[in-house]
Amino acid sequence: MKILMFGRGVIATAYGWALERAGHDVEFYVRPGRAAEYGGTTSLDMVDARRRPWGRRVVEQWPVRLREELPPDHDFDLIVLSVSHHRLTEAVSFLASRVGNATVLVFGNIWSEPLDAIGALPVDRVAWGFPQTGGGFGDDGVLRATMMGSVLFGTVGPQSDRERAVRRVFGEAGFRIREEPDFRGWLLTHFVSDAGLHSQGLKLGSLADLAGRRGDWREALLTGRELLPLLEARGVDLRRRALLFRAPIWLTAAVMAWVTAHFPPARKNFAAHSDPTAEEPRAICRDTLAEARRLGVPVPRLEAAEPSFATHG
Repeated sequence: MKILMFGRGVIATAYGWALERAGHDVEFYVRPGRAAEYGGTTSLDMVDARRRPWGRRVVEQWPVRLREELPPDHDFDLIVLSVSHHRLTEAVSFLASRVGNATVLVFGNIWSEPLDAIGALPVDRVAWGFPQTGGGFGDDGVLRATMMGSVLFGTVGPQSDRERAVRRVFGEAGFRIREEPDFRGWLLTHFVSDAGLHSQGLKLGSLADLAGRRGDWREALLTGRELLPLLEARGVDLRRRALLFRAPIWLTAAVMAWVTAHFPPARKNFAAHSDPTAEEPRAICRDTLAEARRLGVPVPRLEAAEPSFATHG
């Protein structure tokens, strides 16, 4: 299959590597001028946990193919669209007239209604998923990330043949396919969970600083718990959601502090989120707070953290 990774971010790079290793023809679309900046190789230092829980370390210089143009008559079969949620509108506007005959996998955070989020993209060409990989590029240009063994997929409406084909691609690349029947509810729940984590991480400097800190994990989880009424206001059925928020805070905070300090895949993942100027964590917190205010849902903990995310990084 001929696959285009939209952008050269963490998710695109990690999964692009895995899909190419599975025999697919992979290229990256980057903004004009970026191909020369990035160069023809990407430095990887990843934990690949597809085959064992503790993962396999991958350290290599990976040759990549970058392109700065995408004509409407391209021959890609799949476009993997994984961008920060605050850049999604711009990305789908660009792709709407350039889909060709490809399937577009929307692969990341969404806070608006899913069908609104894809703008003018043809609904029958869209597949929905969520990556189970995290990390970041260091100042040295090395991607340090953890790629978990599963990938989450869901649907917005009946599952199509195109969506089944996308699942096969990832399954044949060694990923376990997890199906989420209420994908919209999962996306919104995940988003407010991120808001709770990032609101506390930004107080400390970045998400990396949250690793191993039981007291700060407690505050992050309490912030996430206070956002549950916001999910209800958005129509999410909490009876089948938010177990992490409902478990005893002292227990969950202790477990997450230990995991992020001692479990190698989680430790590497959190350590890579060390950029104090990253915009996406701030955008997640700002958009969550704006929605709470719009719907009249009180969120005092998130409001108290507003100075740490009110401005751009």
